[in-house]
Amino acid sequence: MLQMKTAGFKALDNLRSTGHFPASWQGLGDLEEKVDNFVARFLIERFKVSKELGGGFLLPELLDSALRTSEKENMDELNVPEKEKLELVEALDRQNSMMQLYPRYISLLLPWIHEVAEREKREVKILELASGSGGLALALAEELNKKKLPVCITGSDIVPAFIEKGNELAEKNKLPLIFRHLDAFNLNQLGEEKFDLVLISQSLHHFTPGQLAVIIAQSAEHCTTAFIGIDGYRSILLACGVPLVSSLQGIGSFTMDGMTSARKFYSELELDIISEIATGKKNHAVYCSWPLSVLTVRFDHKKSNFNPSIPQQHNL
Repeated sequence: MLQMKTAGFKALDNLRSTGHFPASWQGLGDLEEKVDNFVARFLIERFKVSKELGGGFLLPELLDSALRTSEKENMDELNVPEKEKLELVEALDRQNSMMQLYPRYISLLLPWIHEVAEREKREVKILELASGSGGLALALAEELNKKKLPVCITGSDIVPAFIEKGNELAEKNKLPLIFRHLDAFNLNQLGEEKFDLVLISQSLHHFTPGQLAVIIAQSAEHCTTAFIGIDGYRSILLACGVPLVSSLQGIGSFTMDGMTSARKFYSELELDIISEIATGKKNHAVYCSWPLSVLTVRFDHKKSNFNPSIPQQHNL
């Protein structure tokens, strides 16, 4: 209900016809500003179109406007102690395990990993940005170990406590995984280092549209195959369900983070817009694998194909 594709596509066509889309940019600072401005303009135009289309289109638009927020989650606040942030991401890991989300993420990533392994005939180098305490990276490393797939996984975050905890668990379980301090907005820290795949899971909504565009644009310089982003599907069901499930752990700040996150999930068309401006191309795809939105951006000049085992796919 909150995807509003009919009004969204018409709004985007209006902006494209007037030459406002896709916006060109010079430098990462300019990219961030222009993407933020354009997405805001797109939402205004979509609201106008929804009003023109009538009540059945306006109601979801009003709901979306009421839910949408730019508030930060507690785990992103600078004044929250690292110990408390670690407790929050560990609560998220427990929730993911309870809901069996990590196997879902892994099933979405495996086709890409197999593709690179078969093509390159070497270990697959994977970088995860904004890893938190490393729940997905650890689960992925463990699964690939079982499958005897040669990989080298690097998890990363800007919170030292997350990195320390991730490395502790990786060493304890003897996994092909290392965590390092890395600012997702400054991938120049990587120097000449290259990865086959760059991942972000459950964190796309933690970044503004402009910040996400900067991450995608920088990933193109350090990734040989694809950027893959996985996050919650923007919908009324998740807007209600995520905070409800988060509340089961009895941690007030984690429940509030669940409520905030569910209100910030991007629609598929927003992800499409961000990716096209960031890359200047349409070699990306956005699709739903309920309850997830999946964004893939290819950097190897191949067409961005879907995994045929997933039935709900469509190209924007």
